[in-house]
Amino acid sequence: MRILLVEDEEAITEFVKKGLSEEGYIVDTVDNGEDALNKIFDVDYDLIILDIMLPVKDGLKVCREVRENGISTPILMLTALDSTEDKVTGLNAGADDYLVKPFSFSELLARIRAILRRPPTILNLKLQVGDLVLDTVTHHVERSGKRIDLTPREYALLEFLMRHPNQVLSRTRIVEHVWNLDFYTESNIVDVYIRYLRKKIDNGFENKLIHTVHGVGYMIGEIQPNKSKGGES
Repeated sequence: MRILLVEDEEAITEFVKKGLSEEGYIVDTVDNGEDALNKIFDVDYDLIILDIMLPVKDGLKVCREVRENGISTPILMLTALDSTEDKVTGLNAGADDYLVKPFSFSELLARIRAILRRPPTILNLKLQVGDLVLDTVTHHVERSGKRIDLTPREYALLEFLMRHPNQVLSRTRIVEHVWNLDFYTESNIVDVYIRYLRKKIDNGFENKLIHTVHGVGYMIGEIQPNKSKGGES
């Protein structure tokens, strides 16, 4: 999963990013509210860790603007303020949880996992496209009742595709979410992993779910892309 960490204290940023990266998360970082909004509007994040005391635009303003724009990505607030009133203000701004500094990494990790286990009304736990089902908690994937074993990177790619069914996703957008942002985007790594997925997801099935849109990118869905616009299955 991809996380955005918005924190202007370098020591905290390095500490949190290192720990979350070791846990398998992809972590992007920014140190002010304005850059945070630009990232949030451009990249699909699974979670935002947002400090309140930020330069340019504070975390409360960022949180409110995110929610006003209809973005429901879970937000975990970080702050040195510990009063009940401060916590209520953060939650009323649209945050999902609140963690007071200083904090232990184990508590941060526990809160992240709790947020990502929220019921389906808040965060979809099971994704389905046709007869393909993916459980985001157990990472169990099956098609027509048959279990499909995936590597961690194959799973991350499939989950990203299934969170955007019937949407054409560019190679750049896929790389930004499934691999690190500084990954060399001219590489054919996306095409390679799409081939891996096709062998496991589509081989042996008449109805193909993973489609190529020539010159644009890839999509997953039961609906075939419009071939008159350059689509090919």
